[in-house]
Amino acid sequence: PDDYACLREVVKRRFRSWKLEVGSSNQKVSTSNLQLPDLIIVDGGKGQLAAAKQAAQECNLAGLPVFALAKKEELLYADGRQEPLELPRNSPAFFFLLHLRDEAHRFAVSYHRQLRNKNSLRSLLDEIEGVGPVRRKVLLKYFSSLTVSRQVSAEELAALPGMNRAVAGKVISIIREMRNNE
Repeated sequence: PDDYACLREVVKRRFRSWKLEVGSSNQKVSTSNLQLPDLIIVDGGKGQLAAAKQAAQECNLAGLPVFALAKKEELLYADGRQEPLELPRNSPAFFFLLHLRDEAHRFAVSYHRQLRNKNSLRSLLDEIEGVGPVRRKVLLKYFSSLTVSRQVSAEELAALPGMNRAVAGKVISIIREMRNNE
């Protein structure tokens, strides 16, 4: 996928939803989402900076400061500057930005792993004899509220609507196999 296009899309979605919430006066909205950020920091270099800046401009937020934190050199690219900022390696600001980036990576990896597990489970359920559309829907609903990697017993699954012990046992086997392949 095009990294720059994905970044533009994420930034535009974030601010498009903000504009929709602020723009509709007849709708009750949570005030926690209404405040614009003071700045945007993206993971990457000059290309990611340009993509985020373009998306902000397309949302009529051209004055919002945009920064990009490049991985290898740990340089901070700023909108409107030719040369990157190089923070002292032992400064609190430097460590804060690294922590911010690492936390964003952890969140993204965790989210994508969760999506992959759910999609893997969906396709594995399709292969189990005795799991049709109704049972598949029940199982996916059950697992959407849990982490797929959590220990689940056949008794728990057999107690779900429309399930029985035999099919529950097959599902448990598939889940164990899926965990072992991770």
